[in-house]
Amino acid sequence: MGERKLFFEDVNEGDSAPELRHELTRTDLVMYAGASGDFNPMHHDEVKAKESGLPSVFGHGMFSAGFLARAVTDYVGVGNLRSYKVRFVKQTWPGETFTTSVVVRAKRKEDGEQLVDLECALSNQDGEVKVSGQATAALPSRG
Repeated sequence: MGERKLFFEDVNEGDSAPELRHELTRTDLVMYAGASGDFNPMHHDEVKAKESGLPSVFGHGMFSAGFLARAVTDYVGVGNLRSYKVRFVKQTWPGETFTTSVVVRAKRKEDGEQLVDLECALSNQDGEVKVSGQATAALPSRG
């Protein structure tokens, strides 16, 4: 992950990173709660979630944001990422299958760096965007 060498000269506006896919499971929710320390019962306690008016437990926003970040860093390389921001659009639910989308929107040179601006999203199997975002990476030159 994040080990692919991508050069500024090899990237064009409109290029897309390889998609990542993952089916969200209840096990993911419990494992993420343990790793992050976020034990909000809405993410693992069916009774509490329903008492709050929700149809079921739902995924941690940061789990989804992290999965999308993985798609970005797999494409540009971890050390090249300069900024990453997301907006949580809709809740995620166990049983949904996520697909990432990372698209090059612009190339530019600024302050001695060769930058690419990326638009990214995480959508479910029905095409509903769950997380949207932008990232900027500084890529090395081939020459």
